[in-house]
Parts: sequence; structure tokens; C-alpha cells
Amino acid sequence: MPQDPHDDEFEREAQRIGLQIRDVREHHGLTQERVFLAVPMNRAYYQDIEAGRANPTLYTLLRIAHAIGVPVRDLME
Repeated sequence: MPQDPHDDEFEREAQRIGLQIRDVREHHGLTQERVFLAVPMNRAYYQDIEAGRANPTLYTLLRIAHAIGVPVRDLME
């Protein structure tokens, strides 16, 4: 099956969002552990989200934002 020409663009955007999640989390002085336990979710999956390797649902992003204490838009900026 041919690769979608937008896949590289989407991967870069996923990495950017993952870095934004990490930056917002760190800005609020939270560890990954505190966030993934509050969500709750598997440690490896949360690490994959911050690394841009996972494709979280909107529901998961909302739960992460809630655990950090910010609106979900702060994770996407």
C-alpha cells in the first residue's frame, strides 16, 4: 500500500505536540509519573505521546490536560 504523502508532515506535527506537552508539564513542575498516574495510563504509552510516536485520542489529550491543570489548547500551541 502506498504511503500517504502527508505522513511525514503528520509525524513532525505529532513530535511538535509531544514536545509541547512535555514543555507544559515541566513548566508546571510535574513529572511524567505524576501525569500518567493521574490520567491513568501506561508509562510507556505516555512516553510515546511526549516523543510523538503515539496517536492519542482527543479524550486522552483532554485527560492529560486535566492532569496538568491546563486547557487542552495549551497542549496544541
